[in-house]
Amino acid sequence: MPKQALFAGLVVDEAGKPADTTYVGDEPFYVLDDAGFLRHINSEEIDRQVFKHLQEMMKGSEDLISEQTAKMLGQEDVFSIAAIQSQLKNMDKQFDNLLKQGFPEEARAYLGMMGFKVVVNYQGEVIRVDQPGAIDDEGEQ
Repeated sequence: MPKQALFAGLVVDEAGKPADTTYVGDEPFYVLDDAGFLRHINSEEIDRQVFKHLQEMMKGSEDLISEQTAKMLGQEDVFSIAAIQSQLKNMDKQFDNLLKQGFPEEARAYLGMMGFKVVVNYQGEVIRVDQPGAIDDEGEQ
């Protein structure tokens, strides 16, 4: 069971209105205001969709991502790169751990400052994930 809504503060409806977050019992929910009707969407549903989207974006680039991550950490040895690659290839397991532990508030704030945004409809389907600086399918930023 998730501890918190992972992308709290980063989820908006199709009109760009931010989703609130709340708890029903112990479960976190995103709350979208649909003309006064507050739609509660289980946060795990949206968070898993976003995570899957991010996973798809990284697919095929694990080697490059591993090397660059190791470089940023100052640990460019073969073993560190292999460990990072292993983590990237087992991202599904990492997501379950992330749900239990939560996402650091500083990381969410940083993503928000960079313009990261998750656009969802009132049924809880992710319409798109805005990532400034990311290259789209047409090769544009």
